[in-house]
Amino acid sequence: MAEQVNVLVVGEGGREFAIAHKLQQSKHVKQVYCAPGNVGMTTVGVQPVAIAETDFAGLIKFAKEHQVAWTFIGPEDCLVDGIVDDFRAAGLKAFGPTARAAQLEGSKDYALNFMNQYGVPTARHASYRDQTAAIKHVDQFGFPVVIKENGLAGGKGVVIAQDRQTAIQTIKDMFASGQARLVLEECLQGPEYSMFVLLSDGHYRILPMAQDHKRAYDGDRGPNTGGMGSYSPLPQLSAQDHRRMIDEVVVPTVKGLVAGEYHYHGILYIGLIMTVDGPKVIEYNVRLGDPETQVILPRLKTDLFELVDAALDDRAMPAIEVDPAACFGVVLASQGYPKKPVHGQDLGKFPTADGIEIAYANVNGKLDDLHGAGGRLLMVLAQSASLQDAHDRVYHYLGQLDEPECFYRHDIGAKAGLK
Repeated sequence: MAEQVNVLVVGEGGREFAIAHKLQQSKHVKQVYCAPGNVGMTTVGVQPVAIAETDFAGLIKFAKEHQVAWTFIGPEDCLVDGIVDDFRAAGLKAFGPTARAAQLEGSKDYALNFMNQYGVPTARHASYRDQTAAIKHVDQFGFPVVIKENGLAGGKGVVIAQDRQTAIQTIKDMFASGQARLVLEECLQGPEYSMFVLLSDGHYRILPMAQDHKRAYDGDRGPNTGGMGSYSPLPQLSAQDHRRMIDEVVVPTVKGLVAGEYHYHGILYIGLIMTVDGPKVIEYNVRLGDPETQVILPRLKTDLFELVDAALDDRAMPAIEVDPAACFGVVLASQGYPKKPVHGQDLGKFPTADGIEIAYANVNGKLDDLHGAGGRLLMVLAQSASLQDAHDRVYHYLGQLDEPECFYRHDIGAKAGLK
């Protein structure tokens, strides 16, 4: 491709910041637009566009008017609602699964049936439309038991109930909140890992591995969140276990996607747990994860534009080359997140520091006078030859901040021996 092109990223958070930033670095890209984006994206040359991610017609109109070569879809709700189908119907290229394929994230029950059909190892499970039946059978899964909302929940619709009383109350609460179906699963034990597969129909490339930290507070306590920090690579993951994940999980998953004629062009996240019986799938997501994307893409030496461009056209994708340097990141979130996050706090201006990058997410205002927009505000990142050094740089930076209406975890990376 001789001339440079424009691309569009849909979304506004830290994941989209990282995607847009990486694409803007490509020699093939003239301008990355991000809709709606956030003001922090201007720090890396990305242009926010004031179009809501749910305004499919507006996004399509913008893509046509600005000669966008293709669009990278970030958020899961857009994918489940069929944004890729709409773009294709308008004669435009969009990187992400169709609405049918997006049900692998949109419905836990759908995903589990897919795993059962194609021999992908997962937890013992059952789904229920009826509160009485769920309560009646909860003992069959032992305790702790995993209780999941069936639909999209932004990473927060999972409760690990330690005892029967908590489980019953959780089941009642989920049905009372309007859930039409929920899933009960045995609680698998072992380290958790995030694997991201870039798919072009039946062909795939595996991106660098990462580990996410879902619980809000230190020591893996508190409610599940969208993710409070992550790092890559994973020194605790052996090459042998990584190979098993590919052979026992990725291969049957991809074969299932081909057999089911999903024609999947996009990212598939596979949440894995390495049990004593081997790798098992916790869940599928049909897009890149947040906050893992922020630590994976800086390590990707292969041009992301070239990977996606080839995938969309079903051309041979380039091999994945990974920078051996480690990347480590911690999320700064609003006090009260995830249940009742503070909104509108004065964040001021975040100072520059050697070796530190900031992936902005839920912020607004001006770069020298930022305000919080709720939830996870940004992620502080460092890249270094040593994972421990990257860890130390991030925590030193965070320790210098004065943000009383924000919080962060102090133990990201502890599972890799970092302190």
